[in-house]
Amino acid sequence: MNRRLLVIVMLAVLCFGLTNVSGCANNAQTYGAIGGAGGAVIGGVTGGLGGAVLGGVLGGGAGYVIGNEQDK
Repeated sequence: MNRRLLVIVMLAVLCFGLTNVSGCANNAQTYGAIGGAGGAVIGGVTGGLGGAVLGGVLGGGAGYVIGNEQDK
């Protein structure tokens, strides 16, 4: 269990760190990346691999919609 938690924490740090250096052009892309990374981490903790995939998709989509509305 400790090894799984360590991998999830490392993945979270990597995903959130990459969003800062990706140079996203607008809020929709930035929020989509942050939402996808956050959703994948939360889904991975709660539901394993399937939860990580579903959480990443839903989080990315929601983040993109929110960022797109802020860009308008």
